Amino acid sequence: MARRQAARREADPKRSAAWGRGRLAELAAAALLLLKGYRILARRWRAPGAEIDLIARRGATLVFVEVKARAASADADLALTRAQRLRIARAAEFWCARHPRHAAGDRRYDLVLVSRGGWPRHIEGAFDADS
Repeated sequence: MARRQAARREADPKRSAAWGRGRLAELAAAALLLLKGYRILARRWRAPGAEIDLIARRGATLVFVEVKARAASADADLALTRAQRLRIARAAEFWCARHPRHAAGDRRYDLVLVSRGGWPRHIEGAFDADS
């Protein structure tokens, strides 16, 4: 038993704070999308090897949303790498396979940037599934 307790790691306060900021950013992004007329279908949806922060629908368009929280808006713009975009696109395909009734219609990949001291910024069609 002592070994098991020794093997446990202490929670990293910086990591915990970042996790909390991320959750608040996702909440702000969801609120913004709701105000813009989107219906939130899923939050923090996990697929093998990826997570989609928000999945929403507006009209006939299914939207997969990545939320980025950074201290400065310019940092948030650069936070989505090509590898992350590909993982999100693969996870979106997996979600559509699991939810065929929502899979019909257009699909879009959006980005919501959240930075200190400002409103969340919604970028529609921030990337393509192929990029």
